[in-house]
Amino acid sequence: MVLALKDYFVWDSWYVRDGDLWHGFFLKAARAIGDPDLRHFNVSYGHATSTDLINWDHLGTCFEPSSGDKWDNYTVWTGSVVRGDDDLWHLYYTGTRKDEVGLPQRIGHATSTDLHNWTRVGDGLILDLTGPHAHHYEADFAEGVWHDRAMRDPWVLRDPSGDGWLMYFTARVSGAAEPNNGGCIGFATSPDGYDWTLQPPVFAGGYGQLEVPQVFQADGQWFCLFCTCAEHFSEAQAGLTKPVSGNHYLIGEGPRGPWRIAPGFLDGDVPCRRYAARILQTDKGLAILGFADRPDGVDFVGHIMDPEPVVVTQDGLLHVISNLNAAE
Repeated sequence: MVLALKDYFVWDSWYVRDGDLWHGFFLKAARAIGDPDLRHFNVSYGHATSTDLINWDHLGTCFEPSSGDKWDNYTVWTGSVVRGDDDLWHLYYTGTRKDEVGLPQRIGHATSTDLHNWTRVGDGLILDLTGPHAHHYEADFAEGVWHDRAMRDPWVLRDPSGDGWLMYFTARVSGAAEPNNGGCIGFATSPDGYDWTLQPPVFAGGYGQLEVPQVFQADGQWFCLFCTCAEHFSEAQAGLTKPVSGNHYLIGEGPRGPWRIAPGFLDGDVPCRRYAARILQTDKGLAILGFADRPDGVDFVGHIMDPEPVVVTQDGLLHVISNLNAAE
């Protein structure tokens, strides 16, 4: 049984476990809009719970764009949720403005006591491509170079080497000679989860964009999962691996890197079967789940697929044990 809603397109998702219960958050848009490509600009967050990542109870909408003249009054896109030192749940999310047509993206912050009702911290805005390290990034919309000014999909975790928190996000570096070699994993740090400082990217290159990053450790190895499309492979990367659309990863020596692109490609195809995946540590081991995209090359499906097992091989690589008969 997949996480599907009859009346809504469902796509990017993220998860947090509270005791025996998994909470899944996901982007959704009413199927009544017709064209699924319009979903990004008619978006809200859905919330569902599960004990096994297969059978889900949908709890309805839990977060939406702001009203009025706010920095996030157009869209709220992909984020992550963690429990803070203050015992609150913290949502870090992507936001855009209507009067900017959603082109510049910024990162916001909200908190909750119950994982469903969220309150923005101030006006929500906590991070933009500004400050002494902004020159490392494509900080202004580069018309004719890329389709947006990327700063989205924040992934937050505790700093395992000390106090504070680390944030990773999708961005682009400045001055890349080849647009498809300009994607990067942006980086920021915070002592308390509230005040954030932009840092230089921890990785750049290989693709035009590395979307929906997720940094985690498994079997003593650090990984950064991301998703990308066949048309966003750099010339060099396309020379190493046949371009596909889906989910791949970086291998790191630690949470700050250095990072390198793993060989091959983890979970991709043309047309795209699964996108914006997450890898979760379950009681049975690692599992990957993401949304069904356009597996037939035509129709957008728009639901979260059932999880499939993932293992770390003896040479320290990730491998998906795929069940191609699973519902798509």
